[in-house]
Amino acid sequence: MDTLNTEKAIEILTNEVQGWMEGLVATLPNLVVAIVVIVLFYFLARISRYTINKGLTRTKLNQGLIDLASSTGYIAVNIFGLFVALDVLELEKTVTSLLAGVGVIGLALGFAFQSTAANYVSGMILAFRTPFHIGEIVQSGDVMGIVEKINLRSTTIKTFQGTDVIIPNKDVLQNPIHNYQKSGKRRIDLACGISYGDDLEKVKELSIKAIQSVESIDNSKDVEFYYNAFGDSSINFYIFAWSKGVAQGDYLKAQSEMIMALKKCYDENDISIPFPIRTLDFGIKGGEKLNRMLNDAS
Repeated sequence: MDTLNTEKAIEILTNEVQGWMEGLVATLPNLVVAIVVIVLFYFLARISRYTINKGLTRTKLNQGLIDLASSTGYIAVNIFGLFVALDVLELEKTVTSLLAGVGVIGLALGFAFQSTAANYVSGMILAFRTPFHIGEIVQSGDVMGIVEKINLRSTTIKTFQGTDVIIPNKDVLQNPIHNYQKSGKRRIDLACGISYGDDLEKVKELSIKAIQSVESIDNSKDVEFYYNAFGDSSINFYIFAWSKGVAQGDYLKAQSEMIMALKKCYDENDISIPFPIRTLDFGIKGGEKLNRMLNDAS
């Protein structure tokens, strides 16, 4: 009895293996064609990536966007080649299952990586809009510095203190972007004040002349002077001038020279820049006179 069962099992196994071998031999031509298709599409994908990269480089688009487009083309061609190979092998149901699986996986990944996806989409928008380039001075939110790196996920800004700040592109896009170099010019807004006893017209005239004498100032643009407030101990004003350079060092140098020029001018013309004065009055009603306090203390 056991011998008969063993022989029957061996016979069934042999038939199954023989069927598999016959099926393999029957599908061998299609398998070879499928492999050739995959290899062919692999080389087509590499060619498409190179072509897209080279073509978009001429347009001077953001490098991160160029890399994304070329990689997307490379992956798309390879996936298409895989589906063609499966179709050659007459695995239509497998193709349908793969497409359904890709859709489900894509939906799940979309929910799982919403923030990451938002950063990449924001990176693409920034790449198209190009509000700034590498090397420019920008401010995003509370961070100000020089743009060091731009990719599709984040933007790196090196602050003037030497710190690298990596900002997600989503945050860059949602916050106001101040680009201090895009226009090629920077204005210095200097606030100051003079005493109530000074001649306002004289101060304005001398101040403008003093600023115009500063070498770091662009004299092709007018120096503007405006009184703006009656302060507690001074009449306040703004004076606007344009720096010759837009780099942070040029800006700070021009600002420093403007301050020194104004101080020198005011000293030479007896114009005073008031500082806060605090008066202590011990004789007010309800208080006590200073001499009585001193006598009591002694």
